[in-house]
This record gives sequence, C-alpha cells and structure tokens, in this order.
Amino acid sequence: MELGAFSISLAVKDLAASRTFYETFGFTAFGGNGTNWLIMKNGPHLIGLFQGMFEKNILTFNPGWDQDAKTVDGFTDVRELQRRVKAAGIPLATEADESTTGPASFVAVDPDGNPLLVDQHV
Repeated sequence: MELGAFSISLAVKDLAASRTFYETFGFTAFGGNGTNWLIMKNGPHLIGLFQGMFEKNILTFNPGWDQDAKTVDGFTDVRELQRRVKAAGIPLATEADESTTGPASFVAVDPDGNPLLVDQHV
C-alpha cells in the first residue's frame, strides 16, 4: 500500500518557540501560513507544526505527493486506500466521501490512540 509523503504533525502550544527549536536541528520553513501552522523540512524529513488546530500529534501521509510536495504519477487514490483499510476491519474516525474525486482525507486511530491522517491534496 503506497501512502505517499510522510510527516509528523505536531500539536504545538507556541508556533514561534517550536519553529526556533526545530531550526536548531537544521529544519527550515517549507510551507504553511506562519500564523498557526508551519511545515518544516530537513532533507527528506518533514514536521508539521500546528498551533490550536488539533489536540494530538498525528502521523500524516499524503497520497499523490513526494517528500517535496510534488505530485507523483500513478498514485493510489485516498478513496481506494480507505476501501482497503475498511475491508481489513479497521474502523475510521472520519471518512472521505467516496462519491468525489480529488482532494480528500480519512483518519484511523491506532490501538494506542494515535491518529493516522491520510490526506490527499491532488
């Protein structure tokens, strides 16, 4: 199952302080609005910093994107991934509308309560 680009999305209390912290480790701003969310990159590693947007840290996968947020050819659509996960008996916290195309997402929660977001932007 190809899930696309991977990042960890961190729920942070102070975006500026978190940015400074991760810059110390060589991360640089890669995307975001700089007000309440920021994507940072160090080589192939991505960290999303999100202030006031969600309660828990989230494992994030982006079907259709590589680690540079560039569209890849021949990716598996999020709705197909959702069908496979549901067929395996894993309950979903949120679901993509299977009657649509393009951007969509779903969320599963692992046995330890960690959210896993599959978020397609293309």
